[in-house]
Amino acid sequence: MKRFKVFGSLVKDSFDTITHGSKKYHLWMALLTFVMLAGMYCYSIQLEHGLSVTGMTDRVSWGLYISNFTFLVGVAAAAVMLVMPTYVLKDIDFKQAVLIGEGIAVAALIMCLAFVIADMGGPSVLWHMIPGIGVFNFPNSMLTWDVLVLNGYLFLNITIPFYILFRHYQGKEAKRSVYIPGAILSVFWAVAIHLVTAFLYQGLQARPFWNNALLGPRFLASAFAAGPALIILVLAIIRNFTEFKIQDKTIKKIAMVVTVAAQINLIMLISELFKEFYAPTHHSESAYYLFFGLDGKDALLPWIWTAIPLNVLATVLLTFHKLRNNFKVLFFCCFILFVAIWIEKGFGLIVPGFIPGPYGKIAEYMPTGIEIGVTLGIWALGAFVFTILAKTAIGIELGKLKYKKKS
Repeated sequence: MKRFKVFGSLVKDSFDTITHGSKKYHLWMALLTFVMLAGMYCYSIQLEHGLSVTGMTDRVSWGLYISNFTFLVGVAAAAVMLVMPTYVLKDIDFKQAVLIGEGIAVAALIMCLAFVIADMGGPSVLWHMIPGIGVFNFPNSMLTWDVLVLNGYLFLNITIPFYILFRHYQGKEAKRSVYIPGAILSVFWAVAIHLVTAFLYQGLQARPFWNNALLGPRFLASAFAAGPALIILVLAIIRNFTEFKIQDKTIKKIAMVVTVAAQINLIMLISELFKEFYAPTHHSESAYYLFFGLDGKDALLPWIWTAIPLNVLATVLLTFHKLRNNFKVLFFCCFILFVAIWIEKGFGLIVPGFIPGPYGKIAEYMPTGIEIGVTLGIWALGAFVFTILAKTAIGIELGKLKYKKKS
């Protein structure tokens, strides 16, 4: 009974915390709310008219929504790069950042689920994925595996930080025997969510662009580059606008993770390019379309030839120790690397898999204004959720938000 009382107090105090703040905080939340409302309006148009208002067709049936879903799975998985050294290896340098990383993971997973709902056309068809009611088709379908691992990882990333913060809210230390098993499980689960997503694409035999043994490992490498890069940018913002001061050595350690992952990702990219273009076959046409265009169709060229130079530039700059330790250079590199991997893992991976079609027809895809509006709304939702989680967690960690025992 006492725990429910403490929980009620935590909810009340958290609500009070997230509804008060500086002028900049209120402007930020107002902006996110406006973008979410605009996204909801665009989504209402999609619900009324169906997926015909998007740029997707029966030729290219996955577009901006699934591109963002694929990318955000990696962002969510990247939290493990902070969880493992903090909870398992007891590295105190990561301790300040781990709760922020897990907050980003929760926000990213919520966005993943929202993008899946948007891509399915509407929430009314979700019952098909409910075991016992719909056609779940477990364990044969890789999609059902993806549903299980994503929701399981979301559960782990909510419960572990909640337990720790709940104890800190009461002025108590969290018991390692309670959260360490879950933390260890989340390490393996983070790898699983990305590998299962990669296997989902690899298992489609009619799409040779995705039939690549490196797809799973490259998913992980790009995730462990883009995810921690985003975490560094978020930590920089938190350092500037809150009293929660992240130490320089924490950011420098995360930067090393980004650097190594970016280098591995670039090596795998070069390996894939060699495989596609050194001894090309008719299965290389999707790659030719992506990088050089086919039959005068070249909608993706500006995207991929923006992503590759940004990727190379960021990786080269991060490789030099002196440049990486210059925070202005580091933040710039993290930003362009994040953008580059978003393009490469989004448009550069999903759309070319459908082009050309099984009969050689080239039907190009570009997102419509409705798709872009819904996408921006979902990203705003993720930022809104993370802001709420971060503000509450920071308040508890700074001791401003604590349980007041009534005498």
